[in-house]
Amino acid sequence: MSPLARLAGLRSAFAIGTVLGCLALSGCSESDHANSPPAGAGTATAPSVSPAKTPERPEHIPGESVTQAPKLISGKPLTEVASAKGNRVMEIGEIQAQPLSVLVNCQGEGTLTVELEPVGLSFPLECVAEEVSSTYNEMRLKQPRKKGTVSVTAPSTVRWSLTVGQ
Repeated sequence: MSPLARLAGLRSAFAIGTVLGCLALSGCSESDHANSPPAGAGTATAPSVSPAKTPERPEHIPGESVTQAPKLISGKPLTEVASAKGNRVMEIGEIQAQPLSVLVNCQGEGTLTVELEPVGLSFPLECVAEEVSSTYNEMRLKQPRKKGTVSVTAPSTVRWSLTVGQ
């Protein structure tokens, strides 16, 4: 027999052996049938395993606080406020033609609203008593603004912190 024919025969035998091995591993054995309930009998299912618990509210970020102003990912703060209650208007000075970030944390029952002028950005944040709610908004400005203000409207039941930066 030529070496090529032997090699082809070995390949065929290996392929057949692999297929038969897979079938043997996935097939049933006699002991599988011995432990199964009779046909038509109710079967008990094993208790299911729950996946890891994740926060149910996307606004909740573990580790965030209202007692400190949120930390900017990059850039420098234009204004920061920590542990505030109620409404407030803050001057943020000149706004450059670059990304502008607004980070807000709140805790307490109610809805907080942030407005950024003259950019026209406005968004609500639903706050709850049990945990800190957080949001991060970023917009890329194409034109600079000579001065800007950020306004927060919140019920007295809500404590909040905020950072605006570039």
